[in-house]
Amino acid sequence: MGHHPEDKKDLRHHLHRIIFGSDTRAGRRFDVILLYLILLSTALVMLESVREVEADWGPWLRVGEWTITVLFTVEYLVRIWVSPQPLRYIMSFYGVVDLLAIVPSYLGLFLPGTGSLAVVRALRLTRVFRILNLLDYVREARLLLLALLASRHRIIVFMLAVLALVTVFGAIMFVVETPEAGFTSIPRSIYWAIVTLTTVGYGDIAPQSTLGQAIASAIMILGYAIIAIPTGIVSVEIARQGRRTKDRVCEQCGHTDHDAKAKYCSNCGSSL
Repeated sequence: MGHHPEDKKDLRHHLHRIIFGSDTRAGRRFDVILLYLILLSTALVMLESVREVEADWGPWLRVGEWTITVLFTVEYLVRIWVSPQPLRYIMSFYGVVDLLAIVPSYLGLFLPGTGSLAVVRALRLTRVFRILNLLDYVREARLLLLALLASRHRIIVFMLAVLALVTVFGAIMFVVETPEAGFTSIPRSIYWAIVTLTTVGYGDIAPQSTLGQAIASAIMILGYAIIAIPTGIVSVEIARQGRRTKDRVCEQCGHTDHDAKAKYCSNCGSSL
């Protein structure tokens, strides 16, 4: 006898509540297990990069890492299956992070060395903050992400302006300074301008002439002023986004962008 369609639907709803929610004992237990697996997997990848440890425990480290990778792969596929809108989950921030958590291990089979990129799965820790009663941190993190997304156009314009500045300053320094000082080409001079403007100052290239040092001083001072601009842009958006509540989750579609007093999901119309 085949399974009744309603039984399959109930199973998907039950798994969805466990995997995507944290309001049940099973859901919290799932998140706790996921947390430990993420920490263990990240530790295994880091230990595998230590030559002494890899020489003694390499095979065991790889077995453990691949076991967790397979578990994460199954989890990712189940998340797609239980999602009311699979494509929405796949294209979401967490969906991309979940995919990136497993891709490096498989990619390492064809491109040796890329398996170490599996440490990106540490980003998945942001998903399980809720189990540690850190809902305020989750809400604030989402608020920051929304603010960055809302101000992305202004940030892009700002970055283009900065790119234009470092290009001009790099070209000027290429003309003013000599190759002996390290300014052997315009791209290398632009690299110096970026390092100087961001006040990083590696010191691998430094102007030797009085005019070059004066220009460098101006770039350094300008760098401090420029750093404040993106901070102001994001701060305005954080204040704007802060007027809305983001931690109410629709059990039907998983949407979280709801007004504080909303009674129905703004995405699918289901009751909250």
